[in-house]
Amino acid sequence: MKKEDIIQNLTDRYPELETCRDEILEACNTIISCYENDGKVLVCGNGGSAADADHIVGELMKSFMKSRTIDHSLRERLTGLSAERGACIAEKLQCGLPAISLNAHTSLITAIANDMDADLIFAQQITGYGNRNDVLVAISTSGNAQNVMDAAITAKAKGLTVIGLTGKSGGKLKRFCDISICVPADSTPEVQEFHLPVYHTICKIVENSFY
Repeated sequence: MKKEDIIQNLTDRYPELETCRDEILEACNTIISCYENDGKVLVCGNGGSAADADHIVGELMKSFMKSRTIDHSLRERLTGLSAERGACIAEKLQCGLPAISLNAHTSLITAIANDMDADLIFAQQITGYGNRNDVLVAISTSGNAQNVMDAAITAKAKGLTVIGLTGKSGGKLKRFCDISICVPADSTPEVQEFHLPVYHTICKIVENSFY
């Protein structure tokens, strides 16, 4: 299925998201280019958006809508190391698109918050993980979460492309984003209800491009 058809399916189900069509397509193309250049996707957010960050990584790092069997060369190396167990591993493993949720490392996050500044819990990780070909997906329903903005600022300073996923206004985060997907809602629950189908569509298009 073509990218445009997948996005059309999204807007048929959620007509209000028509206003975000171009930004969603641009975000898809940016992430595809990131992976084509051996980059990875970093994702962050607070509260429900933290759950969304984990959710996005879950869709990218294993099969989502399509089968992702591993390539023949890896299969051969696995069976060469262990004929029985290697064959079992090779049969079950799936290809992953590299992605990291910056919310997932509790010990590191609490160390940064305690030793440095709680607003830097994502920014500090970007100094270690972030490279020029990478993408940061920064999620904030208001667009004003300081730790998400600090992550975007740090990512831009390191040469990453920043995709913002926010509410209607985009908040202060918008100025630090290369692409801003501002869904047409203001209240947190309504923004989050739109974010889910948006990032599912992005993950579907990205997966479609490689498998």
